[in-house]
Amino acid sequence: MMWCLHGAVGMASDWESFRREMGGAGHEVAAVDLWSYLERGPLTLEEFGLRFSRRVEAGDDDPVLVGYSMGGRLGLHALLAASASWKAAVIVSAHPGLTRERDRILRMGEDARWAARALHGDWAGFLEDWHNRAVLGTPPPEFDDRGRLEPKREAVARSFMEWSLGKQDDLRPRLRRVECPVLWVTGSRDGKFTALGEVAAAQLRHGCALVVPAAGHRVPWEAPGSFAAAVRSFVESL
Repeated sequence: MMWCLHGAVGMASDWESFRREMGGAGHEVAAVDLWSYLERGPLTLEEFGLRFSRRVEAGDDDPVLVGYSMGGRLGLHALLAASASWKAAVIVSAHPGLTRERDRILRMGEDARWAARALHGDWAGFLEDWHNRAVLGTPPPEFDDRGRLEPKREAVARSFMEWSLGKQDDLRPRLRRVECPVLWVTGSRDGKFTALGEVAAAQLRHGCALVVPAAGHRVPWEAPGSFAAAVRSFVESL
C-alpha cells in the first residue's frame, strides 16, 4: 500500500489521479486526510510521526510512504519514528529543516499570521493569497475546490502552528537513521528545493535524488505522468 500525505491547505482527494494511475499498474494507494489528526487538538510533528506509523503498522505489512511538501516533512517524522516499519518512501518537495534559530523564529511568526487568517479571516481571500505564493505558482485545475476545507479551518490553522517549519528540527543529521530506500523528488524549476533535496538524499543510507524536468514545486500535479512513472519504477525495483 502507498500512503500519500498532502501538503499545506491540501486535501486527500488531491491524490485521486495518482491513485487511478497507480491502481492501473496494480498498486494500491491510500490518501490520508491529515486534518483528521488535528481536529481534536494540537499534535506535534513528532507525535504525528509516531501515531501515523502505529496506524500503518497495524494494517499494512509492506507500506510505502509518499509525502508532498508539508506531507513530506510529516513523512520524514514517520520514518524516523519507526524506520524499520516502512518498505520505502518517496519524499516530494520537502524541507529537511532550517539550520538557523533566527530563521526558525521568523518562520514561526509568518506561520502564526497564516494561522490567524485561516481561523478568522475571509476564507476565499486566505486561499487566494496562499496559492499565489511564488513557490507554488498557479494551482492545477484538477485540485478540488478548497472551499470544502472551510469547515476544517480550525485544523488547518493548527497545522500552521503545530507543523510549522519553524518548529521542526533540522533533520539532516538524523536522516542516517532511516533504514528503508528513499526517493527524494523535486522539480527542475524549483531550484531551492532541488538543492535541499540533493543534500538531504545524500545523508540517507539508501537515498536517491530525482529531478523531474519541466516541473516546479507541485511535481505530482505539474508532471503527473513522469511522477507516477518514477514512483512505479522505484517501487517495482525494490
